[in-house]
Amino acid sequence: MTSDPTLKTQTPLLMTDISFRDAVFEGLGATPKTLPCKFFYDAEGSRLFDKICELPEYYVTRVDLQLHRDHLDDIVRVLGDDALMAEFGSGSSIKTRLLLDKHKSLAGYVPIDISEKHLLATAAALRKRYPKLAILPVVADYTSDVKLPEFPREPKRVVVYFPGSSIGNFTHEESSAFLERARRLAGENGGLLIGIDMQKPLSVLLPAYNDAAGVTAAFNLNLLVRINKELGGNFELGQFEHQAIYNEREGRIEMLLISRRAQSARVAGREFNFARGEAILTEYSHKYTLEGFARTAAKAGLKIEKVWQDANKWFSLAYLTVA
Repeated sequence: MTSDPTLKTQTPLLMTDISFRDAVFEGLGATPKTLPCKFFYDAEGSRLFDKICELPEYYVTRVDLQLHRDHLDDIVRVLGDDALMAEFGSGSSIKTRLLLDKHKSLAGYVPIDISEKHLLATAAALRKRYPKLAILPVVADYTSDVKLPEFPREPKRVVVYFPGSSIGNFTHEESSAFLERARRLAGENGGLLIGIDMQKPLSVLLPAYNDAAGVTAAFNLNLLVRINKELGGNFELGQFEHQAIYNEREGRIEMLLISRRAQSARVAGREFNFARGEAILTEYSHKYTLEGFARTAAKAGLKIEKVWQDANKWFSLAYLTVA
């Protein structure tokens, strides 16, 4: 481990080797058409998602945050002393600050996010708030293998922190593969602290992804804005509409961009055709039962050690360890 005093102000470790263009070409050339949800989070997408988290319809952040507040002492106890906390998709780190305020003996904190500008701004704000804590951001796609930086203080364990409901963006097979990578990152002595959105009435679910203010629609359409800006696309935004539906058989929300008419769009010199009513699938959001999630975790060699739930059982925060 290094003891370099400049460690906390180094350029973040860069691990983004994804080709946005290749992913768009592959997704729009498929049947049905898709776009990976990980590309939502450019600077504007990250800003819009922060707004989504404040919406009255979007229960996820509100309930998750309250779970953290209600069980903070117990969560910190489970993490233990001298843990290195690595957070996937750190965003604005609002819930993280509760843990960092309470946990006085962390070995360090590694925020990991695909949006470099947003990540750096968040890391800078956290360094001001926690000047004694070693903080090293990593710009990375957490759906691939991630390498942790070295820290001046040797941790007793690594805890991968993944709050919110992002685990639901994966299919069950992808979730198991993701959890297996996270298990390897945490190591045999580590753990995973993960948010799980639970199955609940459609009267709660559907408004959360079709908000009255249209923020989620803007967030979804921003994918096309980004394609236009970064890949020379010519999508007409007014000719696509946001829609979120619930797939009961699969137990998931499916977020879509629907073509309002037959049309074509060019991206980086390549043309893609759309029929009227044709959809681009941009995101899954699976809703779990505890039994179902335990089965997914078991396939990754993990077991649920501890679970915290709200009174309505709308959301769970689970601590996983090696089975």
